[in-house]
Amino acid sequence: IHGSRHCPYLDTINRSVLDFDFEKLCSISLSHINVYACLICGKYFQGRGLKSHAYTHSVQFTHHVFLNLHTLKFYCLPDNYEIVDSSLEDITYVLKPTFTKQHIAGLDKQGKLYRAYDGTTYLPGIVGLNNIKANDYANVVLQAFSNVPPLRNYFLEEENYRGIRRPPGDIMFLLVQRFGELMRKLWNPRNFKAHVSPHEMLQAVVLCSKKNFQITKQGDAVDFMTWFLNALHGALGGTKKKKSIIAKAFQGSMRIFSKKLPHPDLTPEEKQALLVTEEYQEQMSESTFLFLTLDLPTAPLYKDEKEQLIIPQVPLFNILGKFNGNTEKEYKTYKENFLKRFQLTKLPPYLVFCIKRFTKNNFFVEKNPTIVNFPITNVDLREYLTEEAQLTEKHTTYDLVANVVHDGKPTEGAYRIHVLHHGTGKWYEMQDLQVTDILPQMITLSEAYIQIWKRQESDDDTNNHTGV
Repeated sequence: IHGSRHCPYLDTINRSVLDFDFEKLCSISLSHINVYACLICGKYFQGRGLKSHAYTHSVQFTHHVFLNLHTLKFYCLPDNYEIVDSSLEDITYVLKPTFTKQHIAGLDKQGKLYRAYDGTTYLPGIVGLNNIKANDYANVVLQAFSNVPPLRNYFLEEENYRGIRRPPGDIMFLLVQRFGELMRKLWNPRNFKAHVSPHEMLQAVVLCSKKNFQITKQGDAVDFMTWFLNALHGALGGTKKKKSIIAKAFQGSMRIFSKKLPHPDLTPEEKQALLVTEEYQEQMSESTFLFLTLDLPTAPLYKDEKEQLIIPQVPLFNILGKFNGNTEKEYKTYKENFLKRFQLTKLPPYLVFCIKRFTKNNFFVEKNPTIVNFPITNVDLREYLTEEAQLTEKHTTYDLVANVVHDGKPTEGAYRIHVLHHGTGKWYEMQDLQVTDILPQMITLSEAYIQIWKRQESDDDTNNHTGV
């Protein structure tokens, strides 16, 4: 290879066709090894030497400037010399955005709009994700987590997780790497376009979930979130005892009181006899959680067509009653029944609610359309804590930062998400590539499915600027 020199072809580079969101594969051999992007047409090719696909392409189409997607070095082909030129830095930055500590510290302090190379203006972090086929169920979860500052900040800086040791042959760490890359793309202030494709991230999801979650088949956002949180926690070296960034952000704990119920077919005398035995006394256990499931009251079934328009509503505080320590709920396993009550003992910095909208009956899934009425700020959860915890937990008031909505029929339907931009206090709605601003009052009218709430850490932080 000849030494670096000035290349006369730099003005043939076409930045508007460059897209580094896709799998780094040679478009001809489909190999991952030694892949270069042609900076004139945007396609990926293997190799650089004579007879390689990149070399052949350069001769055939007279496209001369290539970027090695792994080493981030630029070359001129077929002459085969390295190009070193500071005017190409914007391209390397789009391929691999990096964030300084200072940059990260300022992300939530301002709402500066940036202009993408294609001319669109955007707020970093408030960026659409491509729906490749049927992956909006995963996109909304990725967007929600991108809006949790401690999680986002951790993943923006690769240093934070680069040193984590994984057992040989463990593929799960791929999720961590791809999620980090996606966060850096979503928050990149120097993007060429104001949207991002989650293609590589989702390929890692398909692989690591052993095809449980697909790009081509609609999935359930709560199922995906549950798997993804636990998978990231494990891949980051988290255990029951050792907290990962996932556990630090989302993990709380609760007390569970459980008592076994006699079989319903028994006579009253038989039931009485059992209820005094040891086996049927209430047991108490402590358990951690990464999110809380809130049950909706059964939606009334209307006979009259016109009345179908009346959509039932329930206040958030009613469905939070499940955690007040008194509300008993029956749980059936295939052979035993239990009555359980719950009470919280520790609240996390970010609290995730899943509102249980879907029930699976034998062959089909039913959706409960009940609207939950909730305030967007100042939700105080003190009354759901045990008496001891009420003394130790200083801050118990939360503000909403993300709201995932499911519209439409249970197994089809579509997802969208509302997120609070921390720097401006404004709310945005994102549905795949579409990003629009939204009034906070509109958020509460939707069929909320997943919510992320942020704990107010200091007494002066009442978030008066959120508009509600």
